[in-house]
Amino acid sequence: MPRVEMYTTPICPFCVRAKQLLAQKGVAFEEHNVMLDPAMRGQMMERAGGARTVPQIFINGQHVGGCDELYALDAKSGLDPLLAGEPA
Repeated sequence: MPRVEMYTTPICPFCVRAKQLLAQKGVAFEEHNVMLDPAMRGQMMERAGGARTVPQIFINGQHVGGCDELYALDAKSGLDPLLAGEPA
């Protein structure tokens, strides 16, 4: 089972889209709401190489990026292997 972490805010449409794709794939994920938590946002930025926007998605500790990157990875058939534990 992959470990998927997603830093989000409740008002972000890109977060909703990313969650929808993961749900379609039957993948559970751990969600970190950064909206009112500056420490959590700082952790996200540190892990994501300074990225400030949400979502920021990590699969098995590997930074995937945001919603667009997640969908691009899926479009080039790279998401399923990553979710299966294979390196990208």
